[in-house]
Amino acid sequence: MTTDLFRSERLRLTALNPETDAALMNKWRRDTEYARLLDSDPVRLFNKAENKKWIEKMQKAEGFDGIEFMICPLDKDEPIGFVGLDGISWHNGVSWVGIGIGEREYWNKGYGSEAMRMIARYAFEELGLHRLSLNVFSYNERAIRSYEKVGFKIEGNVPEALHRDGKRWDVVFMGLLREDFRH
Repeated sequence: MTTDLFRSERLRLTALNPETDAALMNKWRRDTEYARLLDSDPVRLFNKAENKKWIEKMQKAEGFDGIEFMICPLDKDEPIGFVGLDGISWHNGVSWVGIGIGEREYWNKGYGSEAMRMIARYAFEELGLHRLSLNVFSYNERAIRSYEKVGFKIEGNVPEALHRDGKRWDVVFMGLLREDFRH
């Protein structure tokens, strides 16, 4: 018996579609809170053509140092977010992982933890990686709890590395070893 790598109890992972997903990613980036949870750069808007070009470039890249999936509920055809691996170092068996749930009605319902478990299972069982790393902003306590549910541990932080709304925030680094992964 084999495990369905791209399906869980409530979700499935799909390949990015440049034609439809570029517009969806633009919609999500217009939500300032989502954009500020996703990236430390100042919030800025991209157009559909730029996003489409980025997706196509990533899909045509020489070598395999990253992969991105869209997250879809089993009962809905439209994606609710993305999850992916980036900067895979095959020699060392490590990668960075990132996730974003763009559709607000899916926040605080466990979809992020479920998608993170799926990408970790893919990374460890299919790709044979040993370690996943991520960073998260200290004000994103919801994400930190979600990552801890999957088995990520806080490994350190960079004090006051992020400036938002006149305040300084820490950037928290978390890691997950294959043996600490919680299915």
